[in-house]
Amino acid sequence: MRGSDSYNESLFSTIRLEDFVPSEHPLRPIRQWVNDALAQMDTCFSAMYEADIKGGRPSIAPEKLMRAMLLQVLYSVRSERQLVEQINYNLLFRWFVGLSIDDAVWNHSVFSKNRDRIIEHDAVTTLFNATVEMARARGLLSGEHFSVDGTLIQAWAGHKSLRRKDGSDDGRPPEDWRGEPRSNDTHESKTDPEARLYRKSNAAPALLSYLGHALTDNRHGLVVNAHASPANSMAERDSAARMLEDASRDSRIITVGADKNYDTRGFVQACRDIGVTPHVAQNIKRNGGSAIDGRTTRHRGYEISQIKRKCIEQCFGWGKTVGPIRQVMVRGLDKVDALFALTMTAYNLTRMRSLAQLRPQAAQ
Repeated sequence: MRGSDSYNESLFSTIRLEDFVPSEHPLRPIRQWVNDALAQMDTCFSAMYEADIKGGRPSIAPEKLMRAMLLQVLYSVRSERQLVEQINYNLLFRWFVGLSIDDAVWNHSVFSKNRDRIIEHDAVTTLFNATVEMARARGLLSGEHFSVDGTLIQAWAGHKSLRRKDGSDDGRPPEDWRGEPRSNDTHESKTDPEARLYRKSNAAPALLSYLGHALTDNRHGLVVNAHASPANSMAERDSAARMLEDASRDSRIITVGADKNYDTRGFVQACRDIGVTPHVAQNIKRNGGSAIDGRTTRHRGYEISQIKRKCIEQCFGWGKTVGPIRQVMVRGLDKVDALFALTMTAYNLTRMRSLAQLRPQAAQ
């Protein structure tokens, strides 16, 4: 018998949002881990709103904002306006953020108003560090063998925004620049002054960009340190040295794999000064030859590091295909740095979820 095409909405419902999410949904372990990390950040969140303690309306819970920001990365939502729209009607998103069916969703401008507050108190960095500690507690990190690399992050600014710093071209149309040499010394972007013209190779065009730097553990490719910097030729090696110095504070001898860009005498010596063995790919064609010789390359560990270091490209590839760091939609180094750290946090969580399926003890 044919059923009738009718619609009769019940006045009351006893179904919970929890019932709509399958027990094997991949977001379930991620939400649990995020909640555990956010529970440890209560002091940070209290400090964020300490200035407003005397009065005013209660703010949107920062825990909900952080979960929503992670959703935007995990599901490739292109804008905060679209994110709020999806939270409004997507029951899965409501469940992850922590909103009931009856709760009203905030306006998209809430993200903009709270972004400076989140950056000022390093809330994203604290969340990233919490995921690293979770991975360490579950035995997913070796703590001894690392890989380092950097990636280009295209800024949210175009060539037409580049103008002379002395203002001599203010009366000229912004698109009339062909045939004129431009450099970071003479020009800057009026849209994003902290972005710099940069190219990764001679075959690539110079774009207004930032650089993202990551240090990954070789055991499972999890990111243990990440930050963004202005784009320049020395940024990758300088940032790598600082990250390795943080990783070597427990006085253990560690190794680091890296590509030919890091094969310079300055970087190799900086690694050795802090007790890090540089397993850097040899750049024999460089003037003066490679900075490392057979005393390093003869060991089996060097060959293993060269194999494992290529896994670092996975976090950059994920961040640019699923995440938003191919071309960021924020301006300023602080905001780009926070977005890059948030993307690496989301990558770690998805990686840990996959590892938990292979190693059930790691999920505990």
